[in-house]
Amino acid sequence: MTRKRLLAAIAATASAAGLFGAVVTAEAAAPSLTATFAQSSAWDSGYGGKYTLTNAGDANSTQWTIEFDLPEGTTITTSWSSVLTRTGQHYKVTNAGFNGTIKPGGTASFGFNTKGLGLPTGCTVNGSPCGGGAPSTTTNPPTTTTTTKPPTTTTSVPAGDVIDVSTAAELQAALAAASPGQTIRLAAGTYRGSFVATKPGTAAAPITVTGPASAVLINDGPSGEAPSCPAPTAGWDSGYGFWLYGAPYWHLKGFTVQESKKGIVADNSHHTVIEGVRVHRIDEEAVHFRRSSADSVIRDSTISHTGLVQAGYGEGVYLGSANSNWACHGNSGGADRSDRIQVLDNHIGPYVAAEAIDVKEGTVDGVIRGNTFDGQGVSGQNSADSWVDVKGSGYVIEGNTGTFASPGTFANGYETHNPATTPSFPNGCGNVWRDNKSDLGGVGQYAIKITSTSKCSERPNVVHASNTVSRAVNGLTNIPVTP
Repeated sequence: MTRKRLLAAIAATASAAGLFGAVVTAEAAAPSLTATFAQSSAWDSGYGGKYTLTNAGDANSTQWTIEFDLPEGTTITTSWSSVLTRTGQHYKVTNAGFNGTIKPGGTASFGFNTKGLGLPTGCTVNGSPCGGGAPSTTTNPPTTTTTTKPPTTTTSVPAGDVIDVSTAAELQAALAAASPGQTIRLAAGTYRGSFVATKPGTAAAPITVTGPASAVLINDGPSGEAPSCPAPTAGWDSGYGFWLYGAPYWHLKGFTVQESKKGIVADNSHHTVIEGVRVHRIDEEAVHFRRSSADSVIRDSTISHTGLVQAGYGEGVYLGSANSNWACHGNSGGADRSDRIQVLDNHIGPYVAAEAIDVKEGTVDGVIRGNTFDGQGVSGQNSADSWVDVKGSGYVIEGNTGTFASPGTFANGYETHNPATTPSFPNGCGNVWRDNKSDLGGVGQYAIKITSTSKCSERPNVVHASNTVSRAVNGLTNIPVTP
């Protein structure tokens, strides 16, 4: 029965009840959540999983908690878009600060990677079976709170702790005073200045900066005397559009960064989530996860027109640091361990002057999935002649689509390299490619060029037959293909 017909029936019933002295009370609107699980990918030792929640009710759901069990031998190694806790093999997952509210008919999702192949069992959402069932007795009444309100079950910050800003000075003050669970909400407009965050969030109460694409951050720096290693220093402006320094558990969502030396930089800021941002017209790289900013995610974002001043340093997404910079950024046993970073569903290019994604030596176990690479405008400077250069190890690279059209200097779609480092890592080895589509524009040699097999004899790179290539000079890859 449609809502219109239902209301008409209630009205008619109420009218009739009035004749007989009866009282009819309509049931209050309420959310009704279900959750479904799917494997987004799988490999020999684990898989990527995703839960999608759907609100089939007629009121907003303002927070959610999913619980499930994994069998012995299977553990979650990293997760995103959620707050995860574990007791033995039992997992409890609550919404992140930005996806707790699900409108009627709407959805929200979170994902994770595992070590081990066991699947979740015993799933509940807000205490009810994930497939639907009796409504939870803890369901909150409808509310008009913002979608970026932190979950009330995991933070002591008062409900509605949203800081609205509309000027650069207000944004700088909000960043300086930020505390776990807060949301800093940008109004549309241009914010010109130095924007640095040094206050940590927590797993249960991340700090969120959110705004529309028309909220534009610009840094006209650098200026002042720079320290020997980049760190927030009085009298020095880095020129970075947005800088997280020692600030884990921040979520950056929706706004634009442009006309800055670097776009967004995360230094020693693990569990950073960057979602739906636009970064363009940048002098050097667009987004850099540095100084062991591990377990972070960039997703659903758009990057173009980088390297405007130094083309060879104009990467789209930069994971880790070159070993020549570990003296500054090697804060984990002498290396930059920006490990387990997820680069998901982004559009990178055109006119990204260096690689769309540069995976540096010493980093491990990341995921590069579902991205679109437009190689037009790649410069060829500083060996930047591919969409993705993999010098890390244990990466899963799948479901991406890449194209190239002139102008540009383009050698291969994906490349590996094996630099020697101290401490030593299996750099450029043990990576897996599957389900990638590559159009090399009649210019590129291979879709996937593996530089050395002898250096990776103990952990070979794997190129699956599910990868496809068109308009290649030589073909799909220079190594045997794995079915």
